[in-house]
Amino acid sequence: MSNAISRDNYHHQINTKTWSNGRHLVRCVKVIEETTDVKTFCFMAEQPVMFFFKPGQFVTLELEIDSEQVMRSYTISSSPSVPYSFSITVKRLPGGKVSNYLHDNLQEGEELAVHGPVGLFNCIDYPAEKVLLLSGGVGITPLMSMARWFFDTNAEVDMHFVHSARTPSDIIYHRELEHICSRISNFNLSLICERQQTGQAWAGYRGYLDSHKLNMICPDFLQREIFCCGPEVYMNAVKKMLTDNGFNMDNYHEESFGATPVEVEQDALEQAEIAVDQADALDSADMLNIEFLKSGKSVQIYPNETVHTAASKLGLNIPKACGMGICGTCKVMKVAGDVVMEHNGGITDEDVAAGFILSCCSQAGTDLQIDF
Repeated sequence: MSNAISRDNYHHQINTKTWSNGRHLVRCVKVIEETTDVKTFCFMAEQPVMFFFKPGQFVTLELEIDSEQVMRSYTISSSPSVPYSFSITVKRLPGGKVSNYLHDNLQEGEELAVHGPVGLFNCIDYPAEKVLLLSGGVGITPLMSMARWFFDTNAEVDMHFVHSARTPSDIIYHRELEHICSRISNFNLSLICERQQTGQAWAGYRGYLDSHKLNMICPDFLQREIFCCGPEVYMNAVKKMLTDNGFNMDNYHEESFGATPVEVEQDALEQAEIAVDQADALDSADMLNIEFLKSGKSVQIYPNETVHTAASKLGLNIPKACGMGICGTCKVMKVAGDVVMEHNGGITDEDVAAGFILSCCSQAGTDLQIDF
């Protein structure tokens, strides 16, 4: 019997693959109700895969909703210290197409494709002896991944975890956070609730995070590496509070995935106006030829246009989720030519060295050949 177990373990080990950025089929193996409107979905691969990633990174789900392909990115809430599965935690949003679909339809045993992992926001690339983890609402997910990682690996990191929620019943991972706090001396937990419901007992902080509370909770916050995630209004308030207190913002990191910032939208408008002006000044001799090898199609574009734009002109649908070089969904192989790629962490250095580009943020510098 022992020999059989040994053989099985050996067979398991030699067939285990390691996760790398790309498209992967996974199966939902567990659904956990965290609060009344928040669920955690746990995934595994059919064949064993070691899901290594940097705590704080995210994946993009490829879904079909009402016969339409939809891509949506979610931070990984689990830790790579539990390597054979990964989890995302999703809050149901009023009118939210994807969040409502996941809550109502995604069940144990269902398969779907995910892209990733990617993301610059993580605790591995910014090592520190003392950290402050600030989260609001479901923005707790990447910071929970970090806290779990530090806890599971017995990291010698002094942690202050400050989470803001609407009410006590809206605190995600409440019992697990208190468990971590009770087990190790280098983890300090502070919970802040805007209000409490009738009949709810609450002895923690009330209201909103402000300078007064932060100084009480974590007096040495100026000396810490800070990781922050939450609604945009929450992160803007945190940044203002930190700058007002003279914090060195080089040591501040926030989850950047979400709605396109106003300044990016404004830049896009300005670039569009510039493109029109440039188009008037250019003739066909200035245009670049973009060839899509698998499709057998080619098109001419202006030098400031992206590879994704070129594909769209031909009716080719390169999957895309964020449009900002963050999610990595639109990755394609560049066979020949040069591009200028202004990405935001959606592609690894290894992929770039291998010839991959993100089509949404890669502007053609020369004629190109794309493997698509």
